Amino acid sequence: MLDLRRRQFITLLGGAGAWPLPARAQQPAMPVVGFLSGRAPEESANDAAAFRQGLNEMGYIIGRNLVLEYRWSEGHDERLSELAAHLVRRQVAVIAAVGGNSSAFAARAATADIPIVFTSGADPIQVGLVTSLNRPGGNVTGVSWFGSESLPKRLGILGELVPNIKLAVLLVNPNMPELAGQPEAAQQTAHALGWQLQVVEARTASDIDAAFADAKRQHADAVIVGAGPFFRIRRAQLLVQAARHAIPAIYANRETVTGGGLISYGNSIPDAYRRAGLQTGRILRGAKPGDLPVDRAVKFELVINLNTAKALGLDVPPTLLARADEVIE
Repeated sequence: MLDLRRRQFITLLGGAGAWPLPARAQQPAMPVVGFLSGRAPEESANDAAAFRQGLNEMGYIIGRNLVLEYRWSEGHDERLSELAAHLVRRQVAVIAAVGGNSSAFAARAATADIPIVFTSGADPIQVGLVTSLNRPGGNVTGVSWFGSESLPKRLGILGELVPNIKLAVLLVNPNMPELAGQPEAAQQTAHALGWQLQVVEARTASDIDAAFADAKRQHADAVIVGAGPFFRIRRAQLLVQAARHAIPAIYANRETVTGGGLISYGNSIPDAYRRAGLQTGRILRGAKPGDLPVDRAVKFELVINLNTAKALGLDVPPTLLARADEVIE
């Protein structure tokens, strides 16, 4: 009888590896990161891929040891609060708030506990996202590229490409207070270059059409398209209007030029998203967002489309070509 019981006990031990999972130690659940964007997925593919690259560099692979959940407002900022609330209810480990400062503000309003990593083209102190770049405090940190600082350089590059500019039009979106300093910075540079600069506000798609038509009527020599998600989302429309009115235009982001625009100079937005992925990975590893300095994206790109330049009758100076990060032929 004793031998029978011993054999039963040994058999039971041998079968322990086949016990159902709940009977053994629970496997740790994969952390979930929320990706809250004010933009649309079809025009953010490169940026989202760069964010995942940053996560990968920190050792986090989607589907292997991390879940990434996307929420897109597609340019409708009024939806961001609801989308942020969804991620909070989902109990995500981190919210990456991208595609405009409105995402970060919506996420911050939704939670004071879940870490938030923003991407911003503004000075994050000036717009109220953080109180310090070195020690942001609270549950918010991120990446900024201080977009207004590249605008004077953009005007200078435009002057190299388009000779004898007398009148230029700066197209801005007034609904982005973080970029409110653009017109003043542009006016100072235009004055130094001997240009007259007209600032035109565009709040809607129809405003963009009207701005290009008016620029043509005034015989403007060039258009400078401001930075921000509003114009990135509408880059196809910008290209149509620039081509229809045969006006040289310079843009802040490379995607507009790879799509047929003339020239762009500005921060590499995918690089900023990659850095946001790195910041997110640091938090997943245990860093506190309030102690994690705001990262500064400092990679700039100059992209020139020679086909578009030829169609406009412009000769691109060799010195400009030599400085270009990409030349499209």
